[in-house]
Formats: sequence, C-alpha cells, structure tokens
Amino acid sequence: MQDFVYRGLPAHVIFGRGTVARLGEAIAELGGKRALLLSTPQQAAQAQALTEGLEAIAGSFDGATMHTPMEVTEKALKVADEAKADCLVAFGGGSTIGLAKAIALRTDLPQIAIPTTYAGSEMTPILGQTEGGRKTTLKSEKVLPELVLYDVELTLGLPVGMSGTSGINAVAHAVEGLYAQDTNPIMRMMAADGIAKLTKALPRIVDAPQDIEARSDALYGAWLCGMVLGSVGMALHHKLCHTLGGAFDLPHAETHTIVLPHAVAYNAPAAPEAMALLSEALGGSDPAQALYDLGRAVRAPAALKDVGMPEDGIDKAADMAVENPYWNPRPIERGGIRALIARAWAGERPA
Repeated sequence: MQDFVYRGLPAHVIFGRGTVARLGEAIAELGGKRALLLSTPQQAAQAQALTEGLEAIAGSFDGATMHTPMEVTEKALKVADEAKADCLVAFGGGSTIGLAKAIALRTDLPQIAIPTTYAGSEMTPILGQTEGGRKTTLKSEKVLPELVLYDVELTLGLPVGMSGTSGINAVAHAVEGLYAQDTNPIMRMMAADGIAKLTKALPRIVDAPQDIEARSDALYGAWLCGMVLGSVGMALHHKLCHTLGGAFDLPHAETHTIVLPHAVAYNAPAAPEAMALLSEALGGSDPAQALYDLGRAVRAPAALKDVGMPEDGIDKAADMAVENPYWNPRPIERGGIRALIARAWAGERPA
C-alpha cells in the first residue's frame, strides 16, 4: 500500500468543438462586463475576429511574448487599468496565458483561458516570469484561471512544427509528474493517459494536420498533462528549461522538446517505477530514446544550438542549474548536468 496526499485544484472546463462561441456566456458567469482580450501580435487578428461583436470585450492587448517579461506585464497592466477591465480573456498559448496570470497576480482579476496550443499552462497555478535575464517561478492559486474553453477547432490551424513541440512540452509535464516527490496514484494515472494520448496523436497530426480526432486526442492529452503540472512538483527537466529559456531567450516549447529525452536518461536509474509506467505509455520502448525519436517524427529541432543557444553558454547553464535546484530523484551533480546540456546542445542522442 502507498500512503499519499491528493489535493484537487478547482477547475471549470468546457471541452469540444466550437466552444469559443460560448465566450460571452463564460464572461457573464464570472460576473464580467468589461473583459480585456490578451494575445500575441501573431494571433491578434484571429482573437479580434473571433470576439467581434461581443459587447463584453472592453479592450485588448496584443503584446504577449514568451517567458512573461516584467516590462510587458507592466504595459498590459496599464491597458487593463485604462479599459477598466473586470476580467481577462487569454487567447493563445503559454505566452498569453502567462501574461494573464501575471496580471491576475497583481489585480485579482478573474481569467478565462482559450488555449490554442498544447502548453497546458491554463490548468496550473504556476507562473514563470523573467527579469534581467533570469526566469523565476511561483505557485499560487491566485494565478489559476477560473474557466478554460478548450475548442478543438482552434488547434486545426496550429502549424505542424508548433503542434509537435507544444505537444512534447505538455508530455514533459506528465513525465516529471510520474516521479515527482509528491506524486500519487491519481496523478500517475492522469500522466500516463496524457502521455499516451499525445504521443500517439502527434505523429498523426504531422501526416494529417486537419485530422479532428487526432487534434481532439492531443488537446485532451494536453489538458491531462497540464493538470499534472499544476498538481505536483516538477524536477530537473523543468529547472533546466527555465534556466536555459531565461538565460538565453530560447523558445519555450522547442527547449522542452530538446531537453526532455536527456533529462529522462539522467533520471532513469533513480526512478525505475516511473520509467516502467513511462515505457508502457510510450508503447514499450526505452523512454529516453522513444522521446528523442518522437521529436524527429514531429520534425522538431534536436539541438539547442539550432534554437539560439551559444556553445559558450553550456558552462553558464550548468552553473545556474545547480543553484537552488528543484527536488530530483537523482542527485544534481554538475558534471552530469554539464554533460547532459552539452549533448542537448549538439543534438546527440541521450546517453
């Protein structure tokens, strides 16, 4: 028998096709009358088109960007104040949802998240923010969105490359949930199902981007993986990705995709039960090698050098990774971490 503690997070989720049409109803349910619409510059036109004619949208801010820089949050706060916003609508992926969380942390404004990627941030009380080239994270239920609208149709236009990296980013949340210090049978069940759904769906999406069933499985899997991320602690993989992303301004999902197989290989000897569950979810393969191959199957970059990390950053990243490390099933040793980062930088197979 395993002793454990399970604490469920509050969640209101609407999942299906065409659910974005219920946004007005969702705003009203939160008591909102003057919503601020948030997006990235790239998704601004789509966000505006989908909310056109909705009287409850009182203003918009389309400056969301990855890693939630403090200076962007300050600009968005001014727009929210000018619009007299009483709630937030985040349309997009982790960058936009992260911005909404940063605003909510400072204002207590309720949030509606409309995810268009598989990042999973919408299901977590976790906020990562960047200031002065260093990314820090905090955990607070103040930043957990009150309502999430999952609309499978909004993911049909997600480019194949972004679908793959965003999906593997979600898989990373569940992988670490399998061996988290505070994991439990409920989270392991969700993690295994989320990993299996996503890893089977992503190659199908590469072959047929408009396959609505594959898109539905991927979005459902991302929801489960996000729940895991929000419910239990993370470990080495997330520490490394936050370090690399904040220090070198690397793209979030691509960084997770590249690092995950190497982090799994590092932790595998210390987490045999988790690796057995992960292998089963991946169809019986060696987990680290299967995740590396999945990256190639979805046409994702294999090397950190290909997404902007300089070679002379390897030692800096290793030093930062061992500062205030997250709990991890295997001790964090600089030599091993440096070797891991070097392999990920070069795009080599995990060892």
